[in-house]
Amino acid sequence: MSTKNNKSEQDNENNTPYRSKPFTAITVLLGGTIVLVLGLVISITFGAANINMKTVWTGVFQFDPELTSHQIIQELRLPRALAAALVGAFLAVSGAIMQGMTRNPLASPSIMGVTAGSAFMIAIAFAFFPGTSYVGLMMWSFVGAGLGAGLVFMIGSLSKSGLTPVKLALAGAAVTALLQSISSAIAIHFHVAQDITFWYAGGVAGARWFSVQLMIPVAIVGITLAIIISRSITVLSLGEDVAKGLGQRTRYVKIIGTVVVLLLTGAAVSVAGTVGFIGLVIPHITRFLVGVDYRWIIPCAAVLGAVLLVLADLGARMVNPPYETPVGAITALIGVPFFLYLARREGRGL
Repeated sequence: MSTKNNKSEQDNENNTPYRSKPFTAITVLLGGTIVLVLGLVISITFGAANINMKTVWTGVFQFDPELTSHQIIQELRLPRALAAALVGAFLAVSGAIMQGMTRNPLASPSIMGVTAGSAFMIAIAFAFFPGTSYVGLMMWSFVGAGLGAGLVFMIGSLSKSGLTPVKLALAGAAVTALLQSISSAIAIHFHVAQDITFWYAGGVAGARWFSVQLMIPVAIVGITLAIIISRSITVLSLGEDVAKGLGQRTRYVKIIGTVVVLLLTGAAVSVAGTVGFIGLVIPHITRFLVGVDYRWIIPCAAVLGAVLLVLADLGARMVNPPYETPVGAITALIGVPFFLYLARREGRGL
């Protein structure tokens, strides 16, 4: 009898939609890394100045400061490509954590007001504290990320029926519109519109080595913490009651997860502005590929997010050369239809 029950439990476990796919996850990690490396090489090669692969190789590994092409590679294209990869990874991991903690398929930094809050506080810094250092802008961005998220959850919680996914998305849209409107008013009144426009257009054209150097410690801390709590997020994604029943300290997991989201999103916005929808699309694609075990979702989402933004930045340079299209417009072309599909699907549950 015991053997039969054990077999039944094992069958149920094998049939559960929450099982992971480690072989697929490893394939995604390896394949995604290869595509990312190729994307970085192409991104460094492509630009207003034609530079061949051999020159790229020597410019990266045998740098000669006397050569203009090597200076372009080292000072402009290489930091830009690396910044795009880091920003894409940051936003994808942030979106995955938000969706796992809230069990909200519409959660992402751009939709939940986090990126708008960061950009709003950067506008405050430009207007009232001119000359703020890059580190200072990053600190303002962290504060703004917390402000945007706090406003969205506060407004969403006013509903009598609770925080449904679509209501949170509507609250996020309202807060985003409000903060963007105030930011625009500040930009016009204090004559900093040109600076603010960059943050709302989104892009990594202005990224330099200093930006990358600041992002690397954030990447180490943020993604390491995300991986540490990944197992707990997997349990939390099954439901808070289930998590508590399994002895999960949900409050601590949510606090650490929120800190990770604010760190990663704040750093991403301080470098690239409000690049939207990566944190929405990539976690869904990752879960479809590797299952819902966040021990695999977080590293896979980081790689796929990096790939998407590197390719989007490359596409932004190819649409209308020699001019550049804002990379946020490229990601929106993918993200908006995906968001409408999810909103329509979730709206049936209202």
